[in-house]
Amino acid sequence: MMQNAQTMVEAPVLTVRCRRGFEIESDLGRLEAFVLRDRPVPLSCHPGWLSVLRRGLRHETYCLEAVDDRGTTRGILPLAHVSSLLFGRFLVSLPYLNYGGVVADDEAAAMQLIDRAVKLADDLGVRYLELRQQDPVEHPKLSHQMATKAHMRLELPQTSEALWKQLSAKVRNQVRKGQKSGLTVTWGRHEALRAFHKVFSRNMRDLGTPSYGRKLFAGILEQFADRAELCVVIADGVPVAGALLLHGWGVTEVPSASCLRQYNHTCANMLMYWQLLERAIERKQEVFDFGRSSRDSNTYRFKEQWGALPAPATWQYYLRQGTVGDMRPEHPRYQRLVRIWQRLPLAVTRLIGPSIVRGIP
Repeated sequence: MMQNAQTMVEAPVLTVRCRRGFEIESDLGRLEAFVLRDRPVPLSCHPGWLSVLRRGLRHETYCLEAVDDRGTTRGILPLAHVSSLLFGRFLVSLPYLNYGGVVADDEAAAMQLIDRAVKLADDLGVRYLELRQQDPVEHPKLSHQMATKAHMRLELPQTSEALWKQLSAKVRNQVRKGQKSGLTVTWGRHEALRAFHKVFSRNMRDLGTPSYGRKLFAGILEQFADRAELCVVIADGVPVAGALLLHGWGVTEVPSASCLRQYNHTCANMLMYWQLLERAIERKQEVFDFGRSSRDSNTYRFKEQWGALPAPATWQYYLRQGTVGDMRPEHPRYQRLVRIWQRLPLAVTRLIGPSIVRGIP
């Protein structure tokens, strides 16, 4: 008597490749194609950031790639080894950016990529592995997480006129005040970098935080020549507000923006953000990502007034030493250092800030 045979479909055999530093350059085309299969995709998810971080912050970079037995990419995990004598060593996906972590076709690929990242963290002897996920990935080694912040995102209409009608009367009045304050809004790339960084570095000093150097932003503009640009607001010949704008595939995001406090009365910041939103609409983008903010903070409420809504931001950790909160700016041990930094001469903070902040995950 013959029995019906049940056809079994075997799962593909996966292997994880580990590329390092310059080796990643030759793979960028293939890795980009994998990441861009679906929309929307923020520019922060592009594998080219590994080149930016290696050149701009001198990080040792890695890209883990899960491939099946046919050589097809099934998942990637970009990583940067953040190392300094002052703070220690960390393995992060990815520093500076709000996005990172695993991009994979399925759970099997994600699990193998994280397994390999955990091994790399052990081999490098880092304090922890940090994956800046949007949604958490279940893995036994990722035993800690931080979800106190949220991505603030605004779905964009097709025209700036439609967006204007969506805004509250208070926001429209503040934008109008900025338009009537004698401010000039300029756009540029490398030629605008000096003015942008002048505002950015001063604002970071005032907040008590070391500032990234111009080299990082120059690297971003070079790597993403057609997708990264700078907006600078000028008052009486002086730059008073500035933002870095990144145009992804369906998503525009603003990872760095600053406004000098003494010009708050001009509503320069409100005018600038209106210009940023208009720029995204001009490029037919679907979403504007204002970046991460702690819930109910001042920055959260600033973004919320434009109509932005919170989306998940779950950072997951494989912890080897210390605690997850050890390196957070709000940790009590850093409050005295913050106050000291705020009193330092601006020239000093611009000189030594980049070498300090590159070691902070």
